[in-house]
Amino acid sequence: MKDYLQDKAFIFLFYGMMVVMTLLMLLAFHVNISLIILIMGIDFWFISIIEVFDYQRKKQFYTNYLSQLKMLEEKYLICELIKEPSFLEGRILYQSLYDINKSMLEKINDLSMNMEDFKDYVEMWIHEVKIPLSHLTLTVHNHKSEVSLQILEQVRKLENQVDQILYYVRSQSAQKDYLVKNNHLSQMIKNVIVKNKDYFIFHQLKIKLKDLDYEVVTDMKWFEFIVNQVLNNSFQYSKNTSDSYIEISAYENQEAIVLSIYDNGIGICASDLPRVFEKSFTGENGRKHKKSTGMGLYICHKLCECLGHTMTIESKVNQYTKVNIIFYKNHYYHMDEVTKL
Repeated sequence: MKDYLQDKAFIFLFYGMMVVMTLLMLLAFHVNISLIILIMGIDFWFISIIEVFDYQRKKQFYTNYLSQLKMLEEKYLICELIKEPSFLEGRILYQSLYDINKSMLEKINDLSMNMEDFKDYVEMWIHEVKIPLSHLTLTVHNHKSEVSLQILEQVRKLENQVDQILYYVRSQSAQKDYLVKNNHLSQMIKNVIVKNKDYFIFHQLKIKLKDLDYEVVTDMKWFEFIVNQVLNNSFQYSKNTSDSYIEISAYENQEAIVLSIYDNGIGICASDLPRVFEKSFTGENGRKHKKSTGMGLYICHKLCECLGHTMTIESKVNQYTKVNIIFYKNHYYHMDEVTKL
């Protein structure tokens, strides 16, 4: 009410001037006092009725408008929840919001279509790039030498970066890409180790496998990518000594099956641990060694969320790093056949 009266102050001033002028004219013509009082009363009554009516309809509209806007997460949908008001300023506001909303949605639709086209192009490009990379890997394997092993390592790094781009793009529209079913944990881990066997051989890095005879509900391709990224992090930050190793193990409790990937590398400082899953965060190790883009663990963490898993990490500098992937059990859902999400 206070804001309304302040907004109408100029109009009320003119109302007052009109009433004063009317009163002076009536007095000048020596109109009966009783009639003057009656005329003044009628003026005040009509002015009050007009302003109260105007205030109530505007108050009702704007109160509803602001309350609906506050509750909405997608503010652009406000036009769908309010009715077009009866007063002129409200109709102008309503129509303006409608036109702005329509323009914005058209713009978003155009951007979404362009983004989908770009994603399709990136995926096509990645698949095309993988073909010469595979041929290059095969050729190097057929002509083994110390140089060829170094080439293989660079090819492996290149494939890893290409996979990061592919799965980052796919994670934006996850529901279109993955198949969740029962998979053997040991087989998926072996697939990843075979993919990286050249690195283990060339760097004489030991790999230990323990208690992996479990079935987990996940997507095989996505899970193998996640494990591959974790292993690549272990490769990058290993101490490259004769006692360097990676240990992959699993255990089961009442709530979940937990996969652990442990390495005795350079570790992660305590101040960096809370931020390792942030996008593009490289931390102290990334700055020192200049090997990290900060995207690997971010993508892995995001994919785990899409699959319903949890990823955690613990570490001590110059001692170890341990990544845990937790597969929660769902006693209400039995996976007898492949289910597409």
